Amino acid sequence: MATLQFLGATGTVTGSKYLLEAGGERLMIDCGLFQGEKELRQRNWNPLPIPPASVHWLALTHAHLDHTGYIPKFVKDGFRGEVWCTTATEDLAQLVLPDSGHLQEEDAAYANLKGFSKHQPALPLYTHDEAVESLKLFHQVDESKPFEPSPRFSLKFFRAGHILGARMVHVTLRENGATKTILFSGDVGRFPQLIIPEPVVPESADYFVCESTYGDRLHPQDDFRVRLAEIVAQTARRGGSVVIPSFAIGRTQELLFLFRELSGQEKMPALPIHVDSPMAIDATDLYRKHHEEHNLNVDELEKNGLTLFSQPNVHFDRSVEQSKALNNIRYPMIIISASGMATGGRVVHHLARCLPDHRNTILFVGFQAAGTRGRAIQSGAPAVKMHGREIPVRARIESLENLSGHADYGEILRWLARFPKAPQQTFLTHGEPKASESLREKISGQLRWNVRAPQYLEKVSL
Repeated sequence: MATLQFLGATGTVTGSKYLLEAGGERLMIDCGLFQGEKELRQRNWNPLPIPPASVHWLALTHAHLDHTGYIPKFVKDGFRGEVWCTTATEDLAQLVLPDSGHLQEEDAAYANLKGFSKHQPALPLYTHDEAVESLKLFHQVDESKPFEPSPRFSLKFFRAGHILGARMVHVTLRENGATKTILFSGDVGRFPQLIIPEPVVPESADYFVCESTYGDRLHPQDDFRVRLAEIVAQTARRGGSVVIPSFAIGRTQELLFLFRELSGQEKMPALPIHVDSPMAIDATDLYRKHHEEHNLNVDELEKNGLTLFSQPNVHFDRSVEQSKALNNIRYPMIIISASGMATGGRVVHHLARCLPDHRNTILFVGFQAAGTRGRAIQSGAPAVKMHGREIPVRARIESLENLSGHADYGEILRWLARFPKAPQQTFLTHGEPKASESLREKISGQLRWNVRAPQYLEKVSL
């Protein structure tokens, strides 16, 4: 009998991993890193309950680390199968995974240098070179037709509206003359989107694995453009800078799009904007490249002498020297830097410098998972630990949830109501317990679907 096992994203928004097994063959959907609380991060180091070498194929919904970041470790531990994804997802993975390995090496080296790690020596989960090696297993799927890696599995990909290349994965399983279908939502985008087309209504399925990140919340309905402009203007008047911990893929490009729009309409001061993340810079180039993945008429923009996501006051700071030079700038500016939850990367250094100054603003524009530095700052912590020392929080803290890349519960309910028929069983994942339970109650009460939140490592028969 075919089975589905939940190897991640249960009770948390990270570590997405789902294992399908039929007729002795194994297909995994997503292979993400756990992030946030120490207990979760420890799972990245623990052996999986199945040997990676026993998995034949891996299909990816999109390129964010919580869905792809475990792949180099998976390969390091024995996986030798094929990784299938969209063209844009593969392009982004070529940026995300080596960068992740590089950052882990840097963090381990810094911890050893400063002596603040409990492990002697501190080691990376995987290295830059190991991440590069894992990319050799990637293959681009032809989305114009079902993809059949074996007679037992058939996959279709549907636009998920989350980031460039993001897809839902619809799987058909055949075993002993029986056929079952299961749909994996991945991360479901907003309705409508700034850049990426909104999620489609996919084919019906017997089983549905649905994300629930914002299952207990509605995004604000105020004019976020006005609020964003006000935050920038107020900070500039105080003589401070705006630091935005931002996901390199998706959120950074939306911010650049909005800042150019607001500056062009003279609704906010044209401050210098520094994109301080090599991966975000490369991802922006990919957003320009993949015209087929977004709503913007790039050809029309370029015909009028404009370049997507660029303007005279935008500076792309690729080198470490350029990043460090920002420490010496004393006039107001906007710094967009990864990581989005302030767990690592260059943004941590900017936060360490800017958090103690009341003139500055730290602006969060995406979900902050429990246990992350971003959640602590957003929740009002008086101080946060960075690089082994306590940094006081005196800067103004703002959040702009309108820019979230995830649909809220109202958007999800309206989307589900358009499905051709209800699934036999719906599993809510990729959400903290309160959010998943809240969405479960709403789907069950309003749509009368059979829905529940699975447990970590739970295996169900299909």
